[in-house]
Amino acid sequence: WLCYYCGDCAETCPREAEPGETMMALRRWLTAQYDKSGHSARLYTSEKAVWWTIARLMLVTLAAFVVYHVVTGGDNIITGRVALNSFAPVMLVWVLVLLHGGYLFYRMGAGVWQMANQVLAPTREQVDIPRWVYLEELKTFVTHFVTQKRWRACDSAPSRSRWLKHLLLVSGYVTMLVLVLGLLWWFQTDNLYPLYHPQRWLGYYATIVLIYGSIEVLAGRAHRQEQLHRFSHHTDWLFPIFILTGAVTGILVHIFRYAGWPWPTYAIYVLHLMAMIAMLDTEVGIGKWAHLFYRPLALYLEGVKQRARELGAAPGLAPAGTD
Repeated sequence: WLCYYCGDCAETCPREAEPGETMMALRRWLTAQYDKSGHSARLYTSEKAVWWTIARLMLVTLAAFVVYHVVTGGDNIITGRVALNSFAPVMLVWVLVLLHGGYLFYRMGAGVWQMANQVLAPTREQVDIPRWVYLEELKTFVTHFVTQKRWRACDSAPSRSRWLKHLLLVSGYVTMLVLVLGLLWWFQTDNLYPLYHPQRWLGYYATIVLIYGSIEVLAGRAHRQEQLHRFSHHTDWLFPIFILTGAVTGILVHIFRYAGWPWPTYAIYVLHLMAMIAMLDTEVGIGKWAHLFYRPLALYLEGVKQRARELGAAPGLAPAGTD
């Protein structure tokens, strides 16, 4: 987890042992170990399980919309104009989003707890780490989560470019996450705002960087020219495809809404939610998405262990990610 895989190790390995690919395989194994439900292991070891899970989640989402409008007699489907918040009441959607987010947060938190216990076990056997050490090192987690700056430690120009592209992609994802989890009541609206309104340009920024970043990743994996894209597991394709699908369907909802097309707006909105729920349930805490947390968490835990060394109580400890 401490490696951002610039590819230098694989390019200079005298035995051509592909150490970077070995590291990626170990990350997948560790992610599966942190998930005690076994769901992560099933998705990593079976493409059939991945597609079945995606299909099931998308159909459940579609069925929820059908049941809602059957129960309400179809009265909330307004076709004379676009009324998205009648078709999908924003407060109801927001409550469901928060409940779903709470479940996913718990699942991610369980993985974090498992990782922290495994990494810190040797330290705790030798010393009781003071609570203030955990608190002081939180700045390490926040810094690396926000800036991804460890990637800049790679010397090559392509790696520095890759850092910027990845940072933009993460910024777009986090922007959309905040808009949906925290501000959906403001972001999903029937109002038509002028171009300079923040609701629009925040959405445009996130859409642009998500589409560019995901296409760039997919193109890199297809062409296999960069070292970090030479080998691809099926789950490596899944996350950028989901991001691209979410960004494209999201901006289409916006375009159709401003164009005043009711049915296309409603249909794409349902498709957007189907894709996003499938993505979150197959990624958060158990898939490729998890590296967003595990990378900075590893640096945080390594910082905690380093502070323990400085206290003179735990010499010679193993690096984060090892037993």
